[in-house]
Amino acid sequence: MTAEADLSTRAGERHFWTPGAQVLWRYRGNGTDAVHICRPVTVVRDDAELLAVWMAPGTACVKPVLADGTPVHREPLASRYVKPRVARVEPWWGAGVLKLARPGEPWSVWLFWEPGWRFKCWYVNLEEPRRRWSGGVDSEDHFLDISVHPDRSWRWLDEDEFAQAQADGLMPTELAARVRRAGERAAGVVRAWGPPFRDGWEDWRPDPAWPVPALPPDWDRPPS
Repeated sequence: MTAEADLSTRAGERHFWTPGAQVLWRYRGNGTDAVHICRPVTVVRDDAELLAVWMAPGTACVKPVLADGTPVHREPLASRYVKPRVARVEPWWGAGVLKLARPGEPWSVWLFWEPGWRFKCWYVNLEEPRRRWSGGVDSEDHFLDISVHPDRSWRWLDEDEFAQAQADGLMPTELAARVRRAGERAAGVVRAWGPPFRDGWEDWRPDPAWPVPALPPDWDRPPS
């Protein structure tokens, strides 16, 4: 990864990555400090207002699977969050994903395309505000999500997983209430068609010269 070498200093001595820098977008397991999702990405924009990164097709990513190798989404919901898991490295299939995150906001917005760059949807991923470190950003997923379609219609996603996580003790009552409030705020941005939905990111395209970032062997190292 080239993140440490591609930092620039601006107002207030805060460090920002330069476009084209390669960093890690990581998630810890719920209620733990251990990283269980890691996605190498390329920085598109990074400033005081927005971090935008591109996850290219074919990127080697770390994802959790059950100890017997079963994909998490194929496990019945009642036992999905209580069975032991291990990390597995797999390529990201399908089109790439553009991720947009405003500093301190408890969600990020992901843009998905069909093959041929036909825009599919925005995806609002509710999560802990990202913590920056020299090699990337870390967060914790909060289960509940929102899908936003090109016609500006939207719907909640994964409410069953959100409820199950609460039942399994992964989402304490106070945190669950905070996540729901964050989701309502995000839905308000969608209704008002605020940024980033109105900003034309669906017409963005990656620099063809960008290489696909490699997954470093120390992808789970502590933040520095």
